[in-house]
Amino acid sequence: MAETAVPPETGIRPAVPEHRAAARRSLRGFTGAGYDKGRPVLVQAAWFAVLHLAFAKWWFPARWRPAVLRAFGAQVGQRVLIRHGVRVHWPWRLCVGDDVWIGEGAWLLNLEQITIGSDVCVSQEALLCTGSHQRHSHTFEFDNGPIRLEPGSWVAARAVVLRGVTVGRGAVVGASAVARRDVGRGEVIGSGGTV
Repeated sequence: MAETAVPPETGIRPAVPEHRAAARRSLRGFTGAGYDKGRPVLVQAAWFAVLHLAFAKWWFPARWRPAVLRAFGAQVGQRVLIRHGVRVHWPWRLCVGDDVWIGEGAWLLNLEQITIGSDVCVSQEALLCTGSHQRHSHTFEFDNGPIRLEPGSWVAARAVVLRGVTVGRGAVVGASAVARRDVGRGEVIGSGGTV
């Protein structure tokens, strides 16, 4: 039997072929260049206080949630149902049509604009994430982009829609699926699949 291991006494390991150069990161140098939070620090702090102390709580009436979002600059249509545990990063970067349902524990991480058309369902624990980073950037700078959910679309439980994606009219991002690129009108991506 051929011996392939290096004897422990030498301390030398065989060379491993390098297929890709690893990105060197210096997170200390991160600047956040090009990202504007859109409101002064006091407004941001007020929103986070309301979000965590009342808005997301189970006891906070669902019928009040749209009004609270509007008070912080969101555009919210009529008959919008927002369940408890929903997190909205910046309300002033949110536009919601009529007859929309947003399920328990959904997270709208809207560093950029999220637009949700009418008759859209965002199910439990779904994540709409407009934020990302430039993977080749030494300082890991932002690479954010807006998300658009067109009328009649459905983002199912624990599904993820990433930055820059449009989910077309009547399209479905199935449970636990990840939408990394646009989902066409009426297209369905299933759980375990990615687009």
